[in-house]
Amino acid sequence: MLKTLTTVSIAALIAGTAPALAETLKFAYASNATPTVEAMQRFGELVSEKTGGAVDVMYFPDSQLGGERELVELVQAGTIDITKVSSGLMESFAPVYGVFSMPYLFDSEEHFYRVMDSEDIMQPVYDATRDQGIVGLSYYNSGARSFYTKDKPIMSVADLAGLKFRVMQSPTSIKMVEMLGATPVAMGQAEVYTSLQQGVLDGAENNEYAITVARHGEVAKHYSYDVHTRIPDILLIGTHTLDRLSEEHRAAVMAAAEESTEFHKQVWSEAIEAEKKKSEEEFGVTFYYPDLTQFQEAVAPMYDELKADPEKAALVDQIRGAAEGS
Repeated sequence: MLKTLTTVSIAALIAGTAPALAETLKFAYASNATPTVEAMQRFGELVSEKTGGAVDVMYFPDSQLGGERELVELVQAGTIDITKVSSGLMESFAPVYGVFSMPYLFDSEEHFYRVMDSEDIMQPVYDATRDQGIVGLSYYNSGARSFYTKDKPIMSVADLAGLKFRVMQSPTSIKMVEMLGATPVAMGQAEVYTSLQQGVLDGAENNEYAITVARHGEVAKHYSYDVHTRIPDILLIGTHTLDRLSEEHRAAVMAAAEESTEFHKQVWSEAIEAEKKKSEEEFGVTFYYPDLTQFQEAVAPMYDELKADPEKAALVDQIRGAAEGS
């Protein structure tokens, strides 16, 4: 597969397929749910509209050029211009991103949007990787993550004891599952279905799209809304790309990113409800609603430990300060 190619050979492949346009931005991404794919496509349409066709976006979808980590590295190398990855992955590039993997950080989706739309809160986060050749442009909602399992619903912290759960390759996510008494297994999304099927995993944690699009509902029939995290996706661009764009085109790209986020908000909620209905009707998945209090209490020490990191602690204070009624 292309993900095994060297950076040089990938660059040659991309160069060979690029159309003869004044400016082409190469946008590669891993497999994603439909609303996010639509938002990324909308971004390209908006870039073209705002630049009068002077800047075009060329897509390399569905992990053609590798997984999320490889794509970030390709942006850093200047091989591609733009990608979209989970902020959970970005923790390994800038530790401050780990804050978004903290459990029960957001009170609601409204709180989440209030924070993510705040330039004062988010711009320093987006700039945290500037010296590594990448910066954040905007974000997309990737939903609320909850536990789903093969054999039994998770209705209490005790139900997690001894079970093996797939988590993202994020130190904070790993720590959260450990604090809840389960065993975290960090692996790529592509491996989860087979691992559930073969008993390597007892469950995983993700939004409802994992049940349908990734077809995990064929082997995991119990989805428990403990709603432990809301981890945003981050739209990234290379600093080399920003530097070569004219001031006018740079502003157009940034405006297109923000508008694509607004477009994504419009389609996300309805799409999630449709996937839940599909999970029940086509996959036979049952949804459960445990009391969240004991889950929140079990992970509270993570916030005490985080106070030792001033940058992360300050970001948590900003996020919590944006909660309604705070």
